[in-house]
Amino acid sequence: MENRRPLIAGNWKMFKTCPEAVETAKQLAQLVDKNTVDVMIAPQFTALVPVSDVIKGSCILLGAQNLFYESEGAYTGEISPSMLVSAGCRYVIIGHSERRQYFGENDGTVNKKIRAAIKNDLIPILCVGESEKERESKETFNVLDRQITIGLKGFSLDDLDTLVVAYEPIWAIGTGKTATKEQAQEVHQFIRSIIEKIFGNNLAKSIRILYGGSVKPDNIKELMKMPDVDGALVGGASLDAQTFSKITNFQG
Repeated sequence: MENRRPLIAGNWKMFKTCPEAVETAKQLAQLVDKNTVDVMIAPQFTALVPVSDVIKGSCILLGAQNLFYESEGAYTGEISPSMLVSAGCRYVIIGHSERRQYFGENDGTVNKKIRAAIKNDLIPILCVGESEKERESKETFNVLDRQITIGLKGFSLDDLDTLVVAYEPIWAIGTGKTATKEQAQEVHQFIRSIIEKIFGNNLAKSIRILYGGSVKPDNIKELMKMPDVDGALVGGASLDAQTFSKITNFQG
């Protein structure tokens, strides 16, 4: 790892009421070690402000699970980048496979959302990954190439200095299946090579690429030994403070 500071991000998806989210955040603030890795949690929209208050002064940063690409307007049900910033967010997850699968997001909308995030000084986590069918038909690299090339089309090198990429093989999300550390490394290395091809060596060396897909305390250490794995985007295992803190404290 080229001095890339690890990032462990927890995506709480559509779980936890506000009181439950606040309680979990309080527990995490006590359990997560300072200064070894960056830690981010992404609660549901309704809990962003109370969770932000709870984690102030801790080493945990706040993220959102999605945003809309316009700054304001008649877009019922949507949340703008500036609203996220005012709620205390530093990060935003963009293009998660569930957003693509259930809500019709595509590489073009992902591109617009990344632009909106960067314009508002939010750190975008661009999610990419292939389905089981695509992997079986040996389409993995083609899918990732398309998602990254279109997702980042029209950006300059300066735009992307905070960008994080998360590789989430769809077949490994919530299924209990995990890519082997070798599979993860192969894909992360490929993603880095695409970034290098488009944006050059400096960004390719500095960009953090996370693995997401059934990450747990018992597989995080092995994954993090891989030279191109810079952290994890954790789903189910991030919902429990004890479990998630074991993942964030993997170096201990």
